[in-house]
Amino acid sequence: METEKTGRERKVSEVSRDQRDARKKGDGAAPGDGLTLGMKIQDLSAFYGSFKAVTDVSIDIQANKVTALIGPSGCGKSTFIRCLNRMHEVIPGARAEGHVMLGEQDIYAKTSDPVVIRRRVGMVFQKPNPFSKSIYENVAWGARINGYRGDMDELVERSLKHAALWEEVKDRLKESGHGLSGGQQQRLCIARTLAVEPEVILMDEPASALDPVSTQKIEDTMDQLKQDYTVVIVTHNMQQAARISDYTGFFYIENMGDPGQLWEFDETEKMFSNPERKETEDYVTGRFG
Repeated sequence: METEKTGRERKVSEVSRDQRDARKKGDGAAPGDGLTLGMKIQDLSAFYGSFKAVTDVSIDIQANKVTALIGPSGCGKSTFIRCLNRMHEVIPGARAEGHVMLGEQDIYAKTSDPVVIRRRVGMVFQKPNPFSKSIYENVAWGARINGYRGDMDELVERSLKHAALWEEVKDRLKESGHGLSGGQQQRLCIARTLAVEPEVILMDEPASALDPVSTQKIEDTMDQLKQDYTVVIVTHNMQQAARISDYTGFFYIENMGDPGQLWEFDETEKMFSNPERKETEDYVTGRFG
């Protein structure tokens, strides 16, 4: 049985590698080709120097689903999500312990290249951060520096369409990305992330600073993205988590000074209608937080 399982995992790895190579060469493989992977997190803890910010998180992130992470401010949600593509360790003195499996690869193994991991697991931040470049170059930049040799025009158009921005900017591609509205800039950053063709997309409160109309467009975009990608989002908006996610994880700090921990995790419908823990119910119903 173990040999059979290992054989299947090796086959998935070989197919994934071949498809990634095909994408890089521009040979026609595209998102939605079966490459999407989930993540398995085991006993993950995060530190800032000697301070333990998150402790012993174990969770399975399902492929082609939206997983929302909720909880009070300061309970470690953003720290945790940055551990999923090794952005956490960019902060001086920060480190993580535990295992994060992307398919069959432990992203914290000594043989794992953080640069490659961050390409496979993209990140969209809370505040839109477009480059001081044209809309076109904002999208093309990451793919270009990673050696993309396919049709760049097609890649830019496809990425902007996946980010639900193409129709709004198709006649303005040479204009600066800074000339877009806040909501458009955030979708431009999503398109920029998609252009390097990741397998997982992390979003840290991507709509927190946006108006309701722009927020709706971001949510619609996420609903479409899960067809081709695995999506993890941090949000303080309970209605948003209930609307867009398939699974929800509640982070909580039991006592002041304790590290944040994953308090409860389940399908979103159950988390919002019949959670197992009182703290979860109190938070999602607005009694605290």
